[in-house]
Amino acid sequence: MSHFLLLDDSDVQHAFAAHLRKRREQEKLSRDALAARSGVPAPTIKKFELTGQISFRQLLLLWQSLDELSRLFALTQNTENNQSSMPTSIEEVLKNGF
Repeated sequence: MSHFLLLDDSDVQHAFAAHLRKRREQEKLSRDALAARSGVPAPTIKKFELTGQISFRQLLLLWQSLDELSRLFALTQNTENNQSSMPTSIEEVLKNGF
């Protein structure tokens, strides 16, 4: 049975921050080392890891320094196929048991 998740922007921001922090720690990089690699200031990285708040450009710079940018880009592809499986009304949610 599928479970329907209700997410808001804060949930997604914190998920991105947690993912990149985990990747930074796996690579044994300090915030200063990541700042040198990415061009994003260390205080901005700290704020992002604590709050999830960062500019989109800086997010991309961090992401490409710690993960494959193509994985993030892939989220923008084939949106027509992804959206067709999502319910469009509360009736569909109730009918299909999302």
